[in-house]
Amino acid sequence: MEALELARWQFGITTVYHFIFVPLTLGLSVLVAILQSFYYRTGDLHYKRLTKYFGKLFVIIFTLGIVTGIVQEFQFGMNWSEYSRFVGDIFGIPLAIEALTAFFIESTFLGLWIFGWTRLPKAIHLACIWLVAIASNLSAIWILMANSWMQVPVGYHLVNGRAELTDFVAILLNERLLVQMPHVILGGFITGGMFVLALSAWMILRKKQPEIFLKSAKIALVFTAVASLLTATTGHDQAQDTVQSQPMKMAAMEGLWETEQPASFSLFAIIDQEERTSRREIRLPYMLSVLSHNNLTSEVRGMNDIQAEMVEKHGPGDYLPPVAIIYWSFRIMVGLGVLFIAVAFWGLWLWWRGKLQEHAFYLKTTMVMLFLTFVANTAGWIVAEMGRQPWVVYELLLTADGVSPSVFESSIWISMTAFTLVYGILAVAAFYLIWHFGRQGAPEEEEGVEKNLHTY
Repeated sequence: MEALELARWQFGITTVYHFIFVPLTLGLSVLVAILQSFYYRTGDLHYKRLTKYFGKLFVIIFTLGIVTGIVQEFQFGMNWSEYSRFVGDIFGIPLAIEALTAFFIESTFLGLWIFGWTRLPKAIHLACIWLVAIASNLSAIWILMANSWMQVPVGYHLVNGRAELTDFVAILLNERLLVQMPHVILGGFITGGMFVLALSAWMILRKKQPEIFLKSAKIALVFTAVASLLTATTGHDQAQDTVQSQPMKMAAMEGLWETEQPASFSLFAIIDQEERTSRREIRLPYMLSVLSHNNLTSEVRGMNDIQAEMVEKHGPGDYLPPVAIIYWSFRIMVGLGVLFIAVAFWGLWLWWRGKLQEHAFYLKTTMVMLFLTFVANTAGWIVAEMGRQPWVVYELLLTADGVSPSVFESSIWISMTAFTLVYGILAVAAFYLIWHFGRQGAPEEEEGVEKNLHTY
């Protein structure tokens, strides 16, 4: 493989691995804060024990997210120096703000929360975990702001082959950010909700503190049901924006080679990119027009027309993304999203009938759903990032032009092998720590201890 291909593989491997921890952190931080709020409001020590249990797992996941994120950033200087030179002026601002505000707040108040159980007043201690949860999600917004600029560049002008910032407000209010941000964050909420639900189900099945973990299961069910419904809504908004801002990506998501009016929605197709056709298709008439424009008659452009337009605008070249991967990743993401809604409402129905803790098959199903949330997040990331190819900055910089000119294949092989080895060790450590602390159950709490707290 050439340097470009290796660099792309390395970035893909490290990003997918890092993206396991990020959505989980977003959702779990909020759920830990909610559990502690229940404890603050009711004084029920069961909620305090649940807060400490899931809080300990949150700290492990948060730490692994930081480590994998730092390793990922090394690649910008190693393999993607031309890309860094091109976007440096614009990327530097949101990433610097993220580090100086969100990450600083997150780390500081997480430390205060960990060591503040017996040293801080109850309300101040609760405020610490809420600040951690808010900062975690705020951190994601700044990162998404940088990513949205790669999807839809705004507020810049080109000077000597570099993008220079002209309007920070335009970047802050980028239409892509406004539709992408809620979808990604809500996807994280589903992941966090399924994590709490699955671990609670595991404990109930093991008959280990079932009366305590039934409470966390109910909270996670409501949280996941609301988040999954809102994720579907925001996904629809994002798809409609994609039709306008990145029509090639939408056409690839649908395997749509020729422009259609009205346009049909593809349920199944075998994609043949070499022949530029889709075989054995099953399509629903009118549905793509409805989903794209909220009516039965609108046109949706196909990849062949968009390719011809790109050639005319940017010169000869192949501007098609890897269509089959995007087509099926999109269906995996959407299909799993529908499944999460069904599983969440199934659980609410069992709760309403008073049979949640008795239904072993449902409890086991939630444990499978936890792993499927990571599959859905990864599929969504593949659609978003690979659907933009061959551009690394849409219609401004080709991915092939962003790679470091002086990097050699041997160097990338060495760094990719080292990173993969490190990530493998981290994966073993993560699994062991979550398994070790997860199976212990909620820590014991003595009633009398509370009376002596918060007196400093």
